[in-house]
Amino acid sequence: MAYLLDANVFIEGRKRHYGFDICPGFWDWIDRAIAKGTVRSVEQVGGELEAGNDELAAWATARRGSLFLPTDPAMLPSLQAVSTWVTKQNYTQAAVSKFLQDADYYLIARAHAHRDVVVTLENANPTRRNTVPIPNVCIGLGVQFMNPFEMLRTERVRLVLA
Repeated sequence: MAYLLDANVFIEGRKRHYGFDICPGFWDWIDRAIAKGTVRSVEQVGGELEAGNDELAAWATARRGSLFLPTDPAMLPSLQAVSTWVTKQNYTQAAVSKFLQDADYYLIARAHAHRDVVVTLENANPTRRNTVPIPNVCIGLGVQFMNPFEMLRTERVRLVLA
């Protein structure tokens, strides 16, 4: 089992909770977890992060081969399962089309295929129809998900001053 991190964990982490300048321990822990194989993401998330022109883009580029996993054959049935589930819900056609082109689709499919845990800052919203929230799909397909704070607590991470 690995934690599969959504782009918003990295983006909001850098902007708010775990800025590189104020909380380098978070990023050090991510690197250690990558080395242990407990934290991963998908190459589509890596592409989203690398598209920026900032410190996070450089950080993501440096981890391209270790953090961001490509689509693998085991994911193919899961990509179909995710696509089928989303298209059978009451989302707008625009929301479905956007979702099937985004990293979230691959992130959930990888978690579904490999029994991993999706880590996201998104919340479930059963009434939303104009976007497809990650937690909604996870609930619908029985994929475990949590927020980054739950992940850090589960892993007993302590970010303390030396």
